[in-house]
Amino acid sequence: MARIGHMGIIAAAAAMVSMSAATPGLSQSRAPGELRCGWYHNPTPGNHLLFDRHGRWILGSQGARETPGMDRLPDMTTAGWVETNGYYGYGCGCVRMTTNRGRVVRIHSGRPVPLSQCRRDRTLPSPE
Repeated sequence: MARIGHMGIIAAAAAMVSMSAATPGLSQSRAPGELRCGWYHNPTPGNHLLFDRHGRWILGSQGARETPGMDRLPDMTTAGWVETNGYYGYGCGCVRMTTNRGRVVRIHSGRPVPLSQCRRDRTLPSPE
């Protein structure tokens, strides 16, 4: 059996470290999807939308198939909420989602953020 010298062990260890650093998931953890922040609307039961600087994202639509991961969204009314239809209305939030051709295909997580964050962002459309 061949013996590996001291330099061979160091070279093998360096190769393994560089390989794991270049391979996502091996030594790095990345959250899936893309994070989008903007006006979170829940105007009526079952209808959930996010408006960011790129446009409108339909997260859920009453009567349609539920977007996978919709159950991962927390109560989005906790950081400020503007009621426009009884309890229903809009707030400011961030949603981590996977999209494909302008459609939301999976929701990974979300969080409400203060209304002031969206109000300060001049790239967002008006919430009304």
